[in-house]
Amino acid sequence: MSDVQIWTYVLVALSFGLYIGIAIWSRAGSTKEFYVAGGGVSPLANGMATAADWMSAASFISMAGIISFAGYDGAVYLMGWTGGYVLLALLLAPYLRKFGKFTVPDFIGERYYSKTARVVAVICALIVSFTYVAGQMRGVGIVFSRYLEVDINTGVVIGMVIVLFYAVLGGMKGITYTQVAQYCVLIFAFMVPAIFISIQMTGNPIPQLGFGSTLSDGSGTYLLDKLDGLSTELGFAEYTDGSKSMIDVFAITLALMVGTAGLPHVIVRFFTVKRVRDARKSAGLALLFIAILYTTAPAVAVFARTNLIETVSGKEYDQMPEWFSRWEKTGLIAHEDKNGDGKIQYVASPEVNELTVDRDIMVLANPEIANLPAWVIGLIAAGGLAAALSTAAGLLLVISSSVSHDLIKNVLKPDLSEKAELWTARLSAAVAVVVAGYFGINPPGFVAAVVALAFGLAAASFFPAIILGIFYKKMNREGAISGMIVGLCLMLFYMLKFKFGIFDGGKDAVAGLQESWWFGVSPEGFGTIAMLVNFIVAIAVNKFTPQPPEEVQEIVENIRIPNGAGKASEH
Repeated sequence: MSDVQIWTYVLVALSFGLYIGIAIWSRAGSTKEFYVAGGGVSPLANGMATAADWMSAASFISMAGIISFAGYDGAVYLMGWTGGYVLLALLLAPYLRKFGKFTVPDFIGERYYSKTARVVAVICALIVSFTYVAGQMRGVGIVFSRYLEVDINTGVVIGMVIVLFYAVLGGMKGITYTQVAQYCVLIFAFMVPAIFISIQMTGNPIPQLGFGSTLSDGSGTYLLDKLDGLSTELGFAEYTDGSKSMIDVFAITLALMVGTAGLPHVIVRFFTVKRVRDARKSAGLALLFIAILYTTAPAVAVFARTNLIETVSGKEYDQMPEWFSRWEKTGLIAHEDKNGDGKIQYVASPEVNELTVDRDIMVLANPEIANLPAWVIGLIAAGGLAAALSTAAGLLLVISSSVSHDLIKNVLKPDLSEKAELWTARLSAAVAVVVAGYFGINPPGFVAAVVALAFGLAAASFFPAIILGIFYKKMNREGAISGMIVGLCLMLFYMLKFKFGIFDGGKDAVAGLQESWWFGVSPEGFGTIAMLVNFIVAIAVNKFTPQPPEEVQEIVENIRIPNGAGKASEH
């Protein structure tokens, strides 16, 4: 067994032991503890847990990988996800917290005074969460397959068992404190290799500054200039140039932003603290914790891409370092010697190119490509698992609370006892893990693309209903329900047609469908279009149907007015 494997086993085992220990210590004894951790979490712990929940396998594993291949175009993920979080924290969370409903379907059911609205919201929450969790399970499988040298599918199953244990046992209470530990693991695992490589390549210990610095070889060449040169030599576009149309960049960024604001598993986070003030404080802290990784990701992308090109392009296949053959076994990097010269031709032209690289390996393989110590490589494996598992657990809780609390308790069986509701929530989480595992084994694309689709679905279905529910007191149930159904169906149709090729002959046909994208917008960005349609339908139907009851309008009015904002008292 190699040093890398020993370190990986040790660090993964220690981190898993910590998560399971926390789950046993903080197991939920009531539905309040299961759903919102008893409402007594400190702003600091909640800020860390929110950051871990937020930074999924897409942020840790896939985002820097996308940026390393897409270059400037990859910035849409940075802008969309961070912008969305700010939108959520400042615009929506305090109002939803004041309304006092800790699930999105619960808010929509109460605000729109309708069981039908609640059921539609439950269906939307389940579709969004299952799409999102598929990406996380895929991330878990990738990490396990490389570092523990098991099949990707086996890796997904191991991840399912771990998540099932602490999500089902501890509910939100177990998940929150587990996520605090996972945040510490993932941020340490992301930053240490980045600092190492930054010093190695530029002599600057701060990665955010390193990727804009000159190389440490004394040539005076800037790192980005070097990468631009390497890219153009191989026929790729300049790294710092963008090829996406502005309309698609705008659509993807906006879909990710508003999709973020409608994501059920992040909204729940603001109910785990005691007061609205604590919710605002934890939102600010979470933004700070998220910014550490998000400002480092572009640097990691540049380091990884430069190192990869320099290590493999034009080099003898037989002389490849050990990391190459290990990743080959996973199937995530592949070489086909088309001209039989024994060298690796890594170029833009598909006819000549002999190397296929999965974007999801760039962050994970980066320490190995840079020849860093074995403990750093083991650390990145533990970090990747922490990122994927933390978000997967948050999503599973959304799924279980949507089924047990919103569907069974509030619609089908109102007389359900608290104990029975708790067991229903646990059983729902167990079923959800199995379904999520299936999607992790059969994913619709690389991790970040799957996650982007989930955001599109959230934008198309939830966002208008939440915004109109808070800021437009005359919005009625007929309008909200119509908007959600139309928005969701439109997004699903577009996704199935252009991402899966269901109506055009399957996945093989997808590449040829780009020309017929509506308005030139990709499936990842179509959530913006579907959201606008949702708004139009909701407001149009609202104009021709009765206004909401007076008491509902009063509740909306009260939510928007801060506490203690009455007239000033006379002295």
